[in-house]
Amino acid sequence: MRVLVVEDQTELAASVARVLRRAGMAVDVVHDGSEALERCSLVEYDVVVLDRDIPGVHGDEVCRTLVAGATSRVLMLTASGTIADRVEGLSLGADDYLPKPFAYAELIARIRAIGRRSQPALPPILVHGDLSLDPGKRIATRGGEDLALSPKELAVLEYLLTARGRAVSAEELLERVWDEAADPFTTTVKATVSRLRSKLGSPALIDTVPRGGYRI
Repeated sequence: MRVLVVEDQTELAASVARVLRRAGMAVDVVHDGSEALERCSLVEYDVVVLDRDIPGVHGDEVCRTLVAGATSRVLMLTASGTIADRVEGLSLGADDYLPKPFAYAELIARIRAIGRRSQPALPPILVHGDLSLDPGKRIATRGGEDLALSPKELAVLEYLLTARGRAVSAEELLERVWDEAADPFTTTVKATVSRLRSKLGSPALIDTVPRGGYRI
């Protein structure tokens, strides 16, 4: 899942990004509304975690713009948690509203929940033959044995499983699983898929599709 965090408190933004990355998400961070709109014009994010009170373009206007474009789901954050504020935030078109301070576990759960709304319905446990992946718990098994996968390997596996047999290009994986720090000319996707293949064992589950990418 590709997530944009829009938060002007730099320490909080860095902390949120760190936690979300540990949960297997690809996260970019900006600190004002103008940056947020510019980034969203370039990247199709699954979810935008948007602080309402940000400098530059106000969070309300950012939310309206994103909702009008209908490209990203919006989770609005605010220091005010009154019922009136929540209703106002949701009336702007935000998909969810979370007052500060918040528990990171709840933030992760809410991001995953609203991210699923823009995708075809998927079961809570992804299964392919003797392979299973629990996206919430970040646990993968094959033949009943736990697989020691890194967060990025888990994210690649999840993306391939949710593609349901569709070939996924290296460029698409780089766009959806890695963040803005990834070098577009890097071989990191190929290397990660290679390590994942090795850890999944035999018989091989990931096919290389000529000029198409990878698929399970």
